[in-house]
Amino acid sequence: MTNLSLFPLNTVLFPGMQLKLHIFEERYKMMINKCLEEDEPFGVVLIDSGREALGPLAKPHIVGCTARITNVQRLPYDRMNIVTVGQQRFHINSVTQTDPYLIGDVNYFQPEVDNNSLINQYARLLRPLVIKYLDILSNIEEINFEKDQIPHSPQSIAQVASILLQTETETKQSILAIDKLSTLLRRLVEIYNLETLLLNVRISPPDETFNIGPFSSN
Repeated sequence: MTNLSLFPLNTVLFPGMQLKLHIFEERYKMMINKCLEEDEPFGVVLIDSGREALGPLAKPHIVGCTARITNVQRLPYDRMNIVTVGQQRFHINSVTQTDPYLIGDVNYFQPEVDNNSLINQYARLLRPLVIKYLDILSNIEEINFEKDQIPHSPQSIAQVASILLQTETETKQSILAIDKLSTLLRRLVEIYNLETLLLNVRISPPDETFNIGPFSSN
């Protein structure tokens, strides 16, 4: 078990994902400076209840991801812009507040390679779904990608698929918390199937014969 400084946010961080933050609150200036001085990461956790800033410390979800600071831009009044990258999933066993910010007693984990047959099956299904998803997004937003850059290995495609997914934070949080690789890949296949369907509906105009009938006056 390890003590880890916690930063509750309205976002979910995944291993390998870049996250940019503007640090302006005194408690988090202190936390980030300590992490820089000691060359330590901090933990990003999705807020379960409470506010992100300028209020009582929010209650975090019990699973988060460590953030390693890779770049710092110092600003007036000791504010900072920082760039971080996600590294390790962790589970919070308990939380204390001996400092102005939360400290978690955590265990690190990564999805267990539990069933090679299922893992390889779901990985083969997931990769073309990710490519199709990005193809559709590229017609909506300015997204450029090379299909050859989408990895094949189960761990890598699960990581990339988690980072790329544009969906509700609660769904992302549920993905982050999965501790079996076969379950993670299966869940990602389900979500990508649904999200691809929704994106297709979003960009496809209704048929000319489409008629939902008269509107109610209520």
